[in-house]
Amino acid sequence: MFGKLKEDYLKSAIQEYSKRLSKYCNLSFTELQDEKLPNKINDSIINEIKSKEATKIINSIKKDSYVIALDLKGKQYTSEEFSEKLENITVNGFSTITLVIGGTLGLTDEILKKSNELVCFSKMTFPHQLIRVFLLEQLFRAFKISNNETYHW
Repeated sequence: MFGKLKEDYLKSAIQEYSKRLSKYCNLSFTELQDEKLPNKINDSIINEIKSKEATKIINSIKKDSYVIALDLKGKQYTSEEFSEKLENITVNGFSTITLVIGGTLGLTDEILKKSNELVCFSKMTFPHQLIRVFLLEQLFRAFKISNNETYHW
């Protein structure tokens, strides 16, 4: 994930979901420093920034991790399908799942190709700080579904 959270309401939501998820998994976050965007931007600058961020992402992914990148071209799942997907990943021998949220400009093709899977939460674009909360909520929901626990509130 790129950038530090500044908004207290997002920090609170992430803390709450992290606490809830601790019952089901070992959760950790890797916050990477995002590249600064200049006032004037062109394709060359965009590619340079995305490339620098891609290097940071690649260097932060654990070996033998199943990598899921959030991308608009990814597959959309229902909550139940996402829960089943996560179960299947662990059944197939992956003990670590890395979920990648790109920076402001998105992810490079290199990252997308290195990912085992692309997932799209919505065709709409959301700030990467907010998508963290969405992702944690869906992870929590997925574990609740996998454990046959009530998850609709």
